[in-house]
Amino acid sequence: MKAVHFGAGNIGRGFIGPILAESDYEIVFVARNEKKISLLQERGQYPVTLANESRDTELVKNVTAVSIKDVDEVAESIAEADLVTTAIGMSALKDIAESVARGIKLRFKKKKHPEPLHIIACENGIGGSQRLKKLVYPLLKPSERKQADELVAFPNTMVDRIVPIQQHKDPLKVMVEPFCEWVIHKAGMLDGFTKIKGVRYVDSLDPYIERKLFTVNTGHCAAAYFGYLEGFSTIQEAIANPTVLKQVRGVLQETGAMLTQKYNLDSKKHELYIEKMIKRFTNPHFTDKITRVGRSPLRKLSPNDRLVRPAIQAHKMGLKTDHLVAAIAAALVFDFVKDPEAVKLQNSIREHGIGYVIEHHLGIPDSHPLHSRIADKYNECFSSHRSGDQPDVLSQL
Repeated sequence: MKAVHFGAGNIGRGFIGPILAESDYEIVFVARNEKKISLLQERGQYPVTLANESRDTELVKNVTAVSIKDVDEVAESIAEADLVTTAIGMSALKDIAESVARGIKLRFKKKKHPEPLHIIACENGIGGSQRLKKLVYPLLKPSERKQADELVAFPNTMVDRIVPIQQHKDPLKVMVEPFCEWVIHKAGMLDGFTKIKGVRYVDSLDPYIERKLFTVNTGHCAAAYFGYLEGFSTIQEAIANPTVLKQVRGVLQETGAMLTQKYNLDSKKHELYIEKMIKRFTNPHFTDKITRVGRSPLRKLSPNDRLVRPAIQAHKMGLKTDHLVAAIAAALVFDFVKDPEAVKLQNSIREHGIGYVIEHHLGIPDSHPLHSRIADKYNECFSSHRSGDQPDVLSQL
C-alpha cells in the first residue's frame, strides 16, 4: 500500500509516519525543505526517538519524498496512492488544494476503474478533512466531483501527540512523547477500507475531538500563557510552579464540566484523563518552550478554537468560566516579538483597543457578559505585565 503525506515536519515524521509504516505503507512525503527531501530520497528511512528514560528509537522505513514544487510528481503520487494524509496546519490546507485536485484528476484519467481513496487532514482543529474537501471540490469539473463522491472520502479525524521544536545533527531525526492517539470518524470511510494499525474508528467523532482540543490543547496553551506572565521559559518550568499548575487545573476543570455535561461523560474518568494530560505536559525528557506552545495567539483565540469556544459553551450552560477568562486574558497579553501573530495582536490592541479585539478577533460582542469580564481581566494582567510585577491572574476567582 502507498500513502502520500503532505508535510515532512516533526508531526508528519514523528507521528503519522511511524503509524502508517506499522501498517506496511510505503510513504511519500510531500515537502518544501530541499535538504529533508534529498535525505529521505537517499536514505529511505529515518529515526524516531521516544522521550522516555531509555530513549527508545525505531527506524521508519520505506519512505521517500517529493517537492511540493514538482506538481506533476505530486499528482502522479496521489494518482497511485491508497491514502493521502496531511500535517501542515489548518491554515495551510488551502495551499495544497490544487495539488490534491490535480492528483484526483490524474487518478480518474489514468484508471478506468480507480480504487477508492481516503484523504485525511491530521490537523489540530475541528473538521480539517471536510475543510480540505471544500477547498478541493471547486477545482474539479462537475463530472469529476460526481466521481469523487463515490470514490474519494474525506473522513474527519482527531490526532494527539506532543512533538516539541527540536534541533538534531541529523535533520531527519525526531523526538516524540510516548503517548499518541489517532481517532477517525468511521462513517466518513468508504466501504472495504483497510484499517490502520493503532487507529481507533468511532461512530461519533465530536466527543473525542472536543475532549482532546479542550483538554490537551486548551491546557497546553493555558500553561504557556500563564507561564509567560510568570516569566518562565518552558512548559515544564511553568507546570512545576504551584500557582500555574492551579491555574491550568482550574481551566481544565471548567472545560471538563462543560464536556461531561455536553457529552454525558463519566466525570471521574474525565478527571483521570485531565491528570494524565497534565502529566504529559511535565515530561522531563524533553524541553517544550513556552514561546512555541503559545505562538499564533490570534489562531488560538479565534471563536472556534481552544479558548473562546469552550468558554462560550460553558457560559451558555451556566457553568463557571473564571479560569477560562483568565487564560484568554493571559493570551491577549502574549507579546513575544518573534511571533508575527503576537505582534499583530498587540498592534491591533494598541490601535483599536481591547474591546474591539475581543469583539472582532474573538467574536464576542460587547453585549455578551464574557466581553467585559475578559476586558477587565486583560487590563489587570496587562498592567502587571508592563510594570514587571508577577500578575495575580487568580485574583477574585
